[in-house]
Amino acid sequence: MGNPNRVSGVILAGGLARRMEHQDKGLITYKDRPLVSYAIAAMLPVVDKLMINANRNLVAYQQFGLPVVADQSGSFDGPLAGILTALAHADAEVLLVMPCDCPLVTAGHLRVLLDVRKMEDADIAVAFDGERLHPVFLAIKTSVRRGLEDYLASGWRKVEDWLLSCNTVKADFSKQPDVFVNINTMAELIRLEEQGR
Repeated sequence: MGNPNRVSGVILAGGLARRMEHQDKGLITYKDRPLVSYAIAAMLPVVDKLMINANRNLVAYQQFGLPVVADQSGSFDGPLAGILTALAHADAEVLLVMPCDCPLVTAGHLRVLLDVRKMEDADIAVAFDGERLHPVFLAIKTSVRRGLEDYLASGWRKVEDWLLSCNTVKADFSKQPDVFVNINTMAELIRLEEQGR
């Protein structure tokens, strides 16, 4: 059990980015800055300790001056594996999670996740844009670690299914769904830059 007044944070940058021709998404440049730097800027004001979950280019990620933690397995098991790794390193009662590829998300949006989870006394708060969940934007009680270990040990990988098995509440972002635009292809990156967002 971590400190109840502290929040650990993790930026998920451990995927294979198949639609990005296997480039490391967090290190791709958007408006002259690596994508991961936007997540760092959003996270730092709201967490006490921040780490990056990465499975490639660890030295490059270490240049950002934060702890870099790799998945406990080397098989790229998806975001839940990164979350479990972060839970193992968290020293707080709550872990805040976001991906590396959503440059429009700010500290204010992340605070909503933390506030909703606390207000509802839930295990997890997940971002909801009015139509769908954004299941890698999470505020998680670190006490769910054992349940997540069991879920992954059973061979399951789907984040949404795991969320259904927990006491999960939705944080409503229906008035600003566009902040969750994420960059999965180079075409999406170019389009977002052209929009001047």
